[in-house]
Amino acid sequence: MLSFLLPLLALFVSAPDPAPKPRSRSFHFDYTATVPAAPAGTRTIELWLPVPHDDKSQQVSGLKVASPVPYDIQTGEYGNRILHLRATGAQLRGFEVKMSLEATRREHLSVPQTAGMRPTPEKPDPNLSRWLAPDNLVPLDPTIRLWATQVVTKAGAKTDLEKARAIYEHVVNTVTYDKTGQGWGRGDIYYACDARRGNCTDFHAVFIGYCRALGIPARFSIGFPLPPERGTAEIKGYHCWAEFFTPETGWVPIDASEAAKNPARRNYFFGAHDENRLEFSRGRDLTLAPRQQGQALNYFVYPYAEADGQPLAGVNHSFRFQDK
Repeated sequence: MLSFLLPLLALFVSAPDPAPKPRSRSFHFDYTATVPAAPAGTRTIELWLPVPHDDKSQQVSGLKVASPVPYDIQTGEYGNRILHLRATGAQLRGFEVKMSLEATRREHLSVPQTAGMRPTPEKPDPNLSRWLAPDNLVPLDPTIRLWATQVVTKAGAKTDLEKARAIYEHVVNTVTYDKTGQGWGRGDIYYACDARRGNCTDFHAVFIGYCRALGIPARFSIGFPLPPERGTAEIKGYHCWAEFFTPETGWVPIDASEAAKNPARRNYFFGAHDENRLEFSRGRDLTLAPRQQGQALNYFVYPYAEADGQPLAGVNHSFRFQDK
């Protein structure tokens, strides 16, 4: 077995110490969307905002929304929560929606696999087949399958767990976190494999695409990062991450871009997501609720608006957090 698999075996095979207690972080979060004046002649503006959900790694409470027009919150694909409103009349000259909430995020640690131990039971994922299917920018064509096969063959990986680790190591080794130039940030697997640089979206396009090409379910999540330092600050942009599934392990968290930025935590981010994040939605090529008239969204973390069914540009956003 290659040397990079040794930490993996230590995590999943050797007798573990008592399971560490996951770290947690509680904070207040503000999300603001500012919609510009609509083009002349517009009759209706629709606005959609992602709303963070509860799961085993995060709890959300105290949701408050300040909106000049009525809104509702619906559940869309993959359990994503979506705030929707329809503006007419005076609001067509521009308006602001503010959403605030309290959140507690816990470190997501995978359970070490040892003789006689099983992963913590999870509800079956009804979308498991979706996490084996292609995305618009992550096709599962013969080229992608060939590249994925070459990676795991070179590593001598046999099991799905070993294959996922080999793909993770390949991505961290060969992709640079670099947001210069154009093309990055779309999660385009061919861009990432050609340019070998990008942001978290690009890193995880390669990881997810290669896993799916080999029959390993893998899913995409997106939200916002919090700096490790406690306090209060504006958050400049999103962060995304991934998980893969095997029957032996359940869902295993990974964060390849954070591993690339912080090599000292490379082993940690295969099998863990830290508590310094808040998830807002899952999946790509998303249809909203109610359905938008425009194309499916590549991912959903920023506000999305349509004017009479056409995508409306210029919707501004800002985000802040304050630790408790």
